[in-house]
This record gives sequence, C-alpha cells and structure tokens, in this order.
Amino acid sequence: MLTSVFIAAVSLALFWMAAFTLWWQMHAWRTPEVLAATRFGRPDGGEQLSFSLLLPARHEQAVLDHTIQRLLESTHTDFEIIVIVGHDDPETTQVAEKAAARDARVRVVVDTHEKKNKPKAMNTALPHCRGDVVGVFDAEDQVHPELLAHVDHAFRTTGADVVQGGVQLINFHSSWYSLRNCLEYFFWFRSRLHLHAQKGFIPLGGNTVFVRTEVLREADGWDPDCLAEDCDLGVRLSSVGKKVVVAYDSDMVTREETPGSLMSLLKQRTRWNQGFLQVYRKKDWRELPGLGQRLLARYTLMTPFMQAFSGVVIPLNAAVALFLDVPVGVAFLTFLPLVTAVVTFVFEVVGLHDFGVQYGLRVRLAHYVKLIVGGPFYQVLLAGAAIRAVWREQRGRNDWELTSHVGAHLTAAEPIREDVPA
Repeated sequence: MLTSVFIAAVSLALFWMAAFTLWWQMHAWRTPEVLAATRFGRPDGGEQLSFSLLLPARHEQAVLDHTIQRLLESTHTDFEIIVIVGHDDPETTQVAEKAAARDARVRVVVDTHEKKNKPKAMNTALPHCRGDVVGVFDAEDQVHPELLAHVDHAFRTTGADVVQGGVQLINFHSSWYSLRNCLEYFFWFRSRLHLHAQKGFIPLGGNTVFVRTEVLREADGWDPDCLAEDCDLGVRLSSVGKKVVVAYDSDMVTREETPGSLMSLLKQRTRWNQGFLQVYRKKDWRELPGLGQRLLARYTLMTPFMQAFSGVVIPLNAAVALFLDVPVGVAFLTFLPLVTAVVTFVFEVVGLHDFGVQYGLRVRLAHYVKLIVGGPFYQVLLAGAAIRAVWREQRGRNDWELTSHVGAHLTAAEPIREDVPA
C-alpha cells in the first residue's frame, strides 16, 4: 500500500513539474500579440547612450580577433571595447594588444587575480568603464552590427535598468547533442526569459546583457565566487526591483557554438548547475516582494536538479507500472509523466522546424530523428551534471572549468532551400 501511494505521489509530482515547464517554455507562442511583443522595437535613429563592452577572454586566441572585429563593425557611434586578459595568458594578450593598436576604441585590461574566473575579470574592468551602459560578450561571440542601436532604443523607450538580448547556439549539425543544446537556447531566450521578465524575477544570461553602469556599480558588480554570476546578478537586481527588458530577434541574436565534446558540455552544465545551487543558498531571492516571485525563483534555481531527477525517474516509473503488481489506478498515474514527455517531444519537433526557418538552416529528417532518439541520452547527461555539481559543492570545489571554443559557429552553415518559406 505504501509503495503504491509513493509511486502515485511521485508520478503526480513529475506530471505537474513537466506540465509547468512545458507551459512556461511555450510562453512566447501563446498568442501572436505575445510573440510580437518579444521583439526589439525598430530604432528611431537617435543615440543617447554610450556603451562599454566587456570582453573577458582566457585562452581564446583562436576566436578573439574575429569577435573584436565584429564589435568594431557596430553601426552605433559611441562605444568602447574592453578586452580583459589574464596576466598568465600571453597568447590571448598578444591578440588583444594587436587589436588595440589598430583601433583606439579597443582597450586591454589585465586581470592579475591568482585564481581566475569570469566575474573576477569583469569586476577588474568595471572601474575602467566610461560608458552609460555596460554590455557583456564572450570571446567567441558573433554580434550583429545593429545590436547596439536596438539596445539603445530599448533603454530609451522602456526606461529599463537592464536589457537582455538573445543568444543562440547555431552549429546544430555538429553532433547529436549540439542539436539539443541549440534547441535549449532557442526556447530559453526566445520564450522562457520573457516570462521571467514579465513576472519580475529573471536569471540573466551570461552575455548580450546590458546594465546601466550606475546600477551595476550600486550592486558592486558581479559575485566573484559564484559560478553562475549572470544568474546571481539577475536575482539580486530583481530582488531590489530593477526593471529588466528582454528582447529577441533572430536577426539580432548573438551567435555562439556548442561545447566541442560531451565532456566539455558536462563540465559546462556542472558549472551552471553548481552556480544555480550557490545562488539558491545565498537566499537573495527571498527578498523578492511577491510570494509568486519567490516560488518562481525557488523552482527556477532548483530546476536543473529536478529535470535531471525526472529524466531518470520517468522511465523507471514506466517500468514499475509494466513489471510490478500495482493497482490499475496507480499504474495509470505512472504514465502521466510520459504524456507530458510526448507532448514536449512534439513541441520540440515544431520548435526545431521554426529554428531552421528563422536562421535559414536546412533541417533534414535525420535531425528530427536525432532530436527524438537523443532525448533520453541527453537527460542522462543532465542528470550526471547535476550529481557532479552537488558533489563539487559539498566538497567545496568551485574552480572555474573553462569551456574551450574553436569557432564552429563561424563556418558556413548549410543554407535553407530557396523553395522553403522563410
């Protein structure tokens, strides 16, 4: 009897968790009006803000110069690029200094911390920022030339303290996990973050995020010991009532590449999960004024672990229903999470098609097959990253495991066929 009650309770909890996650993931597509509201407004040609663009780079000599050149092509006329390099990274420093010698808008700041990480590097550069707004990019980013003009307009027309732009992994064809990784970013930046901004609680993205300089300095910059400094900053700013605006346009997104190996992806997810756990334990989210906001914060910060748990438990639940002698009603309940899993798969297939259309990429039948077949294996990877994150946190290991980049997103992607509507 107790076993049946436990199985039923777990099944219902998994069902509601999956249903809520799916509903939030679909936020941007609920109505045409909601979808239209997620986009940037068209710039009016005016420029009132200046930008300090932070570009932390560590062992990124292979991709750094391309990113700097892309930023220098911006149509906005008032910006500076501050490249932050480590004192122990001569190769990347050489690339940055050559770029600074070519263009006065590029400056180099050296991070001398013995223990290096991204938030410490950005805090090192913060006192050197001259612009009204601080923007953050990664060293491998491919940035649209008109992005700053759109962000300037968004700040002026909305009164925002923070503007979060879109980021999109683009090399979906590189591997089976790259496909799922790209789709995750698509749903997160295209839809989910807009819901968070609407609710007044948002874990910010790691780049293409713009914060008014005075607001950032009031917040004392980034937490130097947090492995998810972007999420932490968003939580702290949300907790003091700062206004965050999220805008997404496929033309304006910052393009990036997926991790180059499964181990690299595992380490990246471990870092993010451990960072979310650190933010949860800091409890800044408890200062949010509304009960709904606090519940959303608690759920969001623990989501990586709940998703990993559900990815392992759902198939076990189905096995219990098939092979153990349980009441018919309990057996029926064990299949409820599978219903939401199937609906999620259908939504992912539709999302992959939309992703291909928006980015002019040819999505073949093999990609849809990889998406579906790779789902369970991807859940196992997420579960492994979550377990590893908890293990590292309990052992007090918070060293920054760097994700290397080779510029896979900079190669020519397969173009979409001309007879497919864009």
